[in-house]
Amino acid sequence: MTSSDAVVAGQSRAVAYGGGSGLWRASVARSSVELKSFFRNRQSLFFTLLLPIVLLLVLGSIFSGTVPGTHTDFKQMFVAGIIACGIMSVSFNGLAINIAIERDNGMIRRLASSPMPKSAYFVGKIVRVTVTGILEAAILLVVGVVLFHLPMPSDPGHWITFLWVLLLGAAACSLLAVAFSSVIPNARSAAAIVTLPFLVLQFISGVFFPYSELPAWMQTIAAFFPLKWMTQGLRSVFLPADFAVVEPAHAWELGRTAVVLGSWCAAALLLSLLTFRWRGANVR
Repeated sequence: MTSSDAVVAGQSRAVAYGGGSGLWRASVARSSVELKSFFRNRQSLFFTLLLPIVLLLVLGSIFSGTVPGTHTDFKQMFVAGIIACGIMSVSFNGLAINIAIERDNGMIRRLASSPMPKSAYFVGKIVRVTVTGILEAAILLVVGVVLFHLPMPSDPGHWITFLWVLLLGAAACSLLAVAFSSVIPNARSAAAIVTLPFLVLQFISGVFFPYSELPAWMQTIAAFFPLKWMTQGLRSVFLPADFAVVEPAHAWELGRTAVVLGSWCAAALLLSLLTFRWRGANVR
């Protein structure tokens, strides 16, 4: 019996003897498996968490001075944007690639055919994304404070905004990853297919440059996707109020941010329900 078969068998027994609490027990079991598999894979853990940190350090070493029209250091602007990128990297890139691998090796099919409620599979993924996303954000905040003197908000309102932007953004990107995984033909091509849209969105969503300085057509495209709004929402948390003058609407637009991210959650959920496949093309 392979390790993946053992996992499925263990979860099946948890459900079989769980009675009315089967969904809860299966979700807890699946979440535990997801977290253990992520943190035990040191190579994946290292590169997943390290890439945004390296990006922040490189950009912080290259750029200096303040953003035109403000008194805000470029380095501090990068921190807010790269936290959003780190969340999207964990929830979109990492999840879409992980699902493609598990579909290709037959893990998803075996889980679907076991007594485990299918929804427990997705609960496990959400728990994994949430935990790793919070860890990623915490590490980037420490780097931002220590190396770039990022000011920490002193009022609860800003931290509440940080929390809902993080959670809504992670949920939207995770559900989008589930739907997007259906267009990935096999595990070998997953990284290449997922990385392209992620890279493009980074450059047009105001992560590396003030959003208002991008060409109008880039701004229009980026405004349809979650990363732009995640980045803008996090800037409202960590940057001074006068930085809003360089935003396209000269305001933080937190209400619109919530609407866009919430709409993406609903749309991506519908796409996931319509397109998700439990069996890979090469799995019998």
